[in-house]
Amino acid sequence: MEFIFVLTVSGLVSVALVILLLIIAGIAALFGASFGTVFLNGLWALLITPVLILYGWLVGRNRVTVNHVEIVSEHVPASFDGYRIVHISDMHLRSFGNRGKILQKIVGRINAENPDMIAFTGDLVTMHPSETEPHVTVLQGLRARDGIYSVMGNHDYCPYNDWNSDAAREKAVEEVRRCERDLGWILLDNSHADIIRSNTVSGQDTLSVVGVENISAMPQFETHGNLAEAMEGAGGDFKVLLSHDPTHWRAGVLGKTDIGLMLAGHTHNAQCRILGLEPSRLVFRENSGLYSSDGISGCQYLYVNDGLGETMFPARIGVPPEITVIELVSENGTGQ
Repeated sequence: MEFIFVLTVSGLVSVALVILLLIIAGIAALFGASFGTVFLNGLWALLITPVLILYGWLVGRNRVTVNHVEIVSEHVPASFDGYRIVHISDMHLRSFGNRGKILQKIVGRINAENPDMIAFTGDLVTMHPSETEPHVTVLQGLRARDGIYSVMGNHDYCPYNDWNSDAAREKAVEEVRRCERDLGWILLDNSHADIIRSNTVSGQDTLSVVGVENISAMPQFETHGNLAEAMEGAGGDFKVLLSHDPTHWRAGVLGKTDIGLMLAGHTHNAQCRILGLEPSRLVFRENSGLYSSDGISGCQYLYVNDGLGETMFPARIGVPPEITVIELVSENGTGQ
């Protein structure tokens, strides 16, 4: 499927380049230049696409980047000032089939950030739960002081296979869930967990980690989550929501809840950024990086992680695999 997709994209880009060259050569001919010379010399541009794809396949998808982000809020309690969340997303373990050493490198770099918490925002697999089997030992090496929290992404429901029955698909989905739990991850299926720190003034501070199954404002992606159910009883001074699809932020979070920070993935930023141009912006209003807006209880933040793996297109051009280190800072604090 990936091969067919790459050929299709390459063909469409090549056709577009040929049309562009014909237009340029035609304009040049109007000013006295040779149409044939301009056109034939311009055909070298057809090499750009395969060269970029080759680079993205051999180099781009293996060059992991670590981005550091501060989230400053009056609602971050004093004992969580400087709290470090490592946010990862979209592993798509199928894409690490023959790149186990790269995944091991990623785990090492995550642990080197000494996270208080690791947040995984979905899409552990691409097609089938069997993708997890070669990588269990490596993923068991992830370490965080307060644990690893995860949610389901659209691919984790295995909708893109031709299953014999609904029961077979449901079994596959449960296998994905079981794998995450067997890894020791805390899978938040429309639920939350409270992390408590002692405070010499108030006695204790609470951070609520809320997680929902996939929720999307786009009809082509299935919605399984229930945010109200997940937030029931969550009394944290500051709330962090794990929700795979960033369209959920405007549809159900911003201005509708007191969630201070939502972490998402899903877009991969289309695995392509060329000269600052991001095709994913054509589809997603919030496609990559940090966003903020005033909500009902102050500033609300969204961070969209570019993911670690790939789907459809087995390359990354200008969009490296991302590990995000998020530090929570009290509005009047300076971090730990």
